[in-house]
Amino acid sequence: QIPNDPAQRRLRKLALLSKKFQQVHPNVLAKILKERTLYQNEEIVVINKPYGLPVHGGPGVKNCITDVLPILAKMLENMKAEPLHLCHRLDKETTGLMVLARNKEAAERIRLLFKTRQVEKIYWAISLGDPDPAEGIVEIPIVEKEVQSHQKHYKMTLAPNYRLSPEEGKVVRIRKNRDAESAVTRYRRLAHSSACSLLELQPITGVKHQIRVHLAYGLGCPILGDHKYSHWSKLAPQKLPEITLKRLKLKQSKARHLPLHLHAHRLSLPLGKRIDLVCKPPPFFQKTLERLELDLAND
Repeated sequence: QIPNDPAQRRLRKLALLSKKFQQVHPNVLAKILKERTLYQNEEIVVINKPYGLPVHGGPGVKNCITDVLPILAKMLENMKAEPLHLCHRLDKETTGLMVLARNKEAAERIRLLFKTRQVEKIYWAISLGDPDPAEGIVEIPIVEKEVQSHQKHYKMTLAPNYRLSPEEGKVVRIRKNRDAESAVTRYRRLAHSSACSLLELQPITGVKHQIRVHLAYGLGCPILGDHKYSHWSKLAPQKLPEITLKRLKLKQSKARHLPLHLHAHRLSLPLGKRIDLVCKPPPFFQKTLERLELDLAND
């Protein structure tokens, strides 16, 4: 049945969108991505990645960005192009700027720029709560761990190099987890209202789910709609504060349909000359900003 409430209708539409991407013909998907092309030159193509579309294949994934790159290349280059190449990844639920390379050499060069931290990436996220302090750097290594619960699953989590010693109450260094990767995220609060914040984030490193883990477990401010990292030991919908539910016109029982509010907003690539790109958040993200009165007027 179709929900009466416009807010819930919107969420329902987004939930169905992921399914729809899996049902369309690859040519249709390539056409959608072509329409979302923001920038191209002889080396790269930059697209605005839609919500709910996976970058890579996997169980239950019929359509993903990787698979349609050869079709997209032909659509952009009038039939004679070699396939486009991935340069980096975004989570299925993350929206925004994504760089593709037109040939293998360019792809390798750009991957190296990402790896050696020469690409400046700026994300926007709406988080639950208010980070304290309002801006700073989270520098805590991250590791993948198996979560023991009624449903066995894996999550990325923090693997700090320090802990508080209960005896002396002093901070002591602990042995480094061999599997942990160093992870550094800069953050800055742009606005705060309705028990939520709009944050600007700059991941200095590129660990899987880094921003989500640093916000949820490092700052205690999980991203709105991040049902995976809002609890550690269970897979359950995010619990939202009363005021947030009220502003979003949402019942807690429907919170599970809330999408992840994480958007790749700006990119700066040093390719000969610097290429600076900006991409507006998708309509659902902008609508949430409006509803929560997260006003960027002072930005």
